[in-house]
Amino acid sequence: MTTPAHDAELVRTATGHLLSHTVKLEAPEVAEPSHLPGWTRAHVLTHLARNAEALVNVLAGKPMYAGAEAREADIERGAGRSLDELVDDVRASSSRLESAFAALGDEDWNRTVTLRNGVTDLASSIPFRRWIEVELHHVDLGIGYTLEDLPGTFVDRELANMARRFSEHPDIPVAVELRAEDGRTWRTGAAEAGTEGPLVVAGSPVALVGWLTGRTNGSGLSARGPLPPLPAL
Repeated sequence: MTTPAHDAELVRTATGHLLSHTVKLEAPEVAEPSHLPGWTRAHVLTHLARNAEALVNVLAGKPMYAGAEAREADIERGAGRSLDELVDDVRASSSRLESAFAALGDEDWNRTVTLRNGVTDLASSIPFRRWIEVELHHVDLGIGYTLEDLPGTFVDRELANMARRFSEHPDIPVAVELRAEDGRTWRTGAAEAGTEGPLVVAGSPVALVGWLTGRTNGSGLSARGPLPPLPAL
């Protein structure tokens, strides 16, 4: 069984891993395109820093961001900085979030907090949410860390998380059964399956996570028909 304190330690380790890769970049490379459309590596790093600060706000009972426009403006403004400035920003903001995690007691973790767009969750979910940000954006940087490098524990948890997230989602028109190579299954998409049953989408857990998180177009997966379009994250 996981605990938020354990997840916070996983975040710390993953952040250190990301920073150890990032500091090896040549200074001009930070302005090159990332794997996210329209974003350079500098955009990704700035987003990671601002997300850490936003989660500190959430844990303090404050609005996560000042607003959608302010969030986007902060990322654009920050993306023009040097590699050293970006790395320092991610390191410092991550340290502040780590301190915020360390200050929480058992009762604090059980509080309901408010995230973007009015979404609510328990404070205990925040470390895992941050772990998702760090791992997936590490891949997005395009600096040699790929989906195949994601920790197995992370892949399993993120696969279950995304299945829950898309379960009965109004923008997914069909019932879907995600089937891993080891026989594990998850249901997602529409609640009701047609006469042929749910659309079975099969492949490795990594390939399933890549598709569900929008990092691939479903390469490496098999299904009896076209994969359904997934909502934007």
